[in-house]
Amino acid sequence: MKKINKLSNKSIYARWFWPFVIPALVFFTVVIILPFIVGVFNSFTVWRGSYYFNPVTRTRAGSVFEAVNGLNNYRNALKDPMFVQALWYTVRYTLIAVVSINAVSLTLALLINKMTQTLAGLFRTVFFLPNMLGGLALGYIFQFIFQVVFTDMIFSPEGILHIEALRYMTQHSVKALFALVILTTWQSSGYMMLIYIAGLNTIPKDYYEAASIDGSSWWHTFRTITVPMLMPSFTVVLFTTLSSSFKLLDQNVALTDGNFNTRMLAYQILRTIRDSNPADYGKAQAQAVIFFVLVAVITLTQVYLTKKKEIEA
Repeated sequence: MKKINKLSNKSIYARWFWPFVIPALVFFTVVIILPFIVGVFNSFTVWRGSYYFNPVTRTRAGSVFEAVNGLNNYRNALKDPMFVQALWYTVRYTLIAVVSINAVSLTLALLINKMTQTLAGLFRTVFFLPNMLGGLALGYIFQFIFQVVFTDMIFSPEGILHIEALRYMTQHSVKALFALVILTTWQSSGYMMLIYIAGLNTIPKDYYEAASIDGSSWWHTFRTITVPMLMPSFTVVLFTTLSSSFKLLDQNVALTDGNFNTRMLAYQILRTIRDSNPADYGKAQAQAVIFFVLVAVITLTQVYLTKKKEIEA
């Protein structure tokens, strides 16, 4: 009887698999795949947003293929000092943010894992709440904190503690970099903490009991048991923080609006259209393709390396 039920369940799944999957595939193709293909094609053309431009005759193109411009958009993008500056600024931010977010979230996870169930649930909720705020809203909140609370109240000459380095955080390229790191760490660490907590809960307690009996120190236990067993969580968190750091946009817009040489890559692509007259959508699309390839290569390399560590562990 059980065997018959299993076979009937399988037949039901097989019968309804494609009716449920096809709508999702259609939407994914229409919303993601087709725009991506069109965007890659437009990166090789002189595209003005509403029409194609013939680079030879300097007139509106009669067809799409008359507007093909080869690799000129990519050359112009890589020669653009604003794009190169935004790329370097994004890389610096990502290196600092990934370390900061992972360090804070792992620390919080280790602390909460030692608490009672009631306290752990309370603190998980409290630390996760900042992740519910939108990037723009959070950016404007922290702009007020850095410009008014830090600059005019706490760290001013008349304030509680005069520290000039912590004033005007959004009006200096280096200071704004750390301001963005503070903002995104506060926003994202609670979410990443949950991933680490889930990973910590999968580690058998017997390992820690055996290490304690052998007289292992906290650091030795953490390095030889916790870190290797947490590698699946490290893979997920590193991938998420790397990709989100490179794609950061809303917080950059709200906090500094890209002023004082603080443009991130995503914002630079957006501003390319505004800064060019007529709007050079082809160049902006070429920057987007470079952006996509860069993020894909870095994140896939990271996943490959951390997956190897999982196997070794």
